[in-house]
Amino acid sequence: MDFKTLPHSPELYAYALAHGMPLDDVTRELIAETHAALSPRESDMQVSPEQAGLLTLLTRLAGVRTAVEVGTFTGLSSLAIARGLSEGGRLTCFDISEEYTSVARRYWARAGVDTKIELRIGPAADGLRELPAEPHIDLVFIDADKVGYPDYWAELVPRMNPGGLLIIDNVLRAGHVLAPRNDADRAIVRFNEIVADDDRVDAIILPLADGITLARRR
Repeated sequence: MDFKTLPHSPELYAYALAHGMPLDDVTRELIAETHAALSPRESDMQVSPEQAGLLTLLTRLAGVRTAVEVGTFTGLSSLAIARGLSEGGRLTCFDISEEYTSVARRYWARAGVDTKIELRIGPAADGLRELPAEPHIDLVFIDADKVGYPDYWAELVPRMNPGGLLIIDNVLRAGHVLAPRNDADRAIVRFNEIVADDDRVDAIILPLADGITLARRR
């Protein structure tokens, strides 16, 4: 099979960003603050600018009214989703960090989307079990502790509306899915197998950023 994904030089990456969805001041400042205030290892947890643009675009295309995010960090992905919601749409976010999400709250308010977002602090698996059991969710974004991915998937897929989208980050683990080094890598290998074998969804892995699974509930 031919390898057709184009390698990205810094210059080509900058070109792609410049010709995609433009970054407004709030987004740029959130990215800058996250990188300035946190260590490189911590700030690397933030989604990339093109991922944020993709989240907004997919949310708009799907006409999303009810969305769920697992793993909010400093709020770039939730900001992107909230901006794409349909009129009256709501996003419920799950995270365990008051510190990181306090940054998110400030930027949600600055962007005028804070009234669309509910933040729940605590273990995500417990919070997801408290959601209504019937299908009601249009879009899910998962970017949290990797060991928890199989549990989050198990809770969320039955709650998805037909045609609903599940978007999952870090499914290639910088290539370490081919040679797992730790529990997080092994959890993602297991998760990818679970998704591939799940006949309730149609799914692909996009080799974007650190790998994104895009799945549609049948």
